[in-house]
Amino acid sequence: MNIRVETRNPREGVAVIGLGGEVDVYTSPRLKQEILDLLNGGTSKLVVDLSGVEYLDSTGLGVLIGGLKRARERDGDLKLICDNLRILRIFEITGLTKIFDIYRSEAEALEKL
Repeated sequence: MNIRVETRNPREGVAVIGLGGEVDVYTSPRLKQEILDLLNGGTSKLVVDLSGVEYLDSTGLGVLIGGLKRARERDGDLKLICDNLRILRIFEITGLTKIFDIYRSEAEALEKL
């Protein structure tokens, strides 16, 4: 039950949330709160970096989907960075690659915001 959440703002109105560890039923509330705090604070363009994530369950996917929906309601967006083939496979199997823009690097994700 460990998750590491590190947020930084590379430019005005944009936040990069770096995750590490496991994103599951026990740790997802921490990620959800971080996303809500950023959105409520006026940051509507989010990049979630899943590079350090070792495990992601359906609860974590739900938090990401909810974050995307809330960001778009504020005329923003939520992009993902994922270079872990095992985690990327989860998005492919669930069909979420059609919903999320997933990039291999932070520079690429930020360019598309």
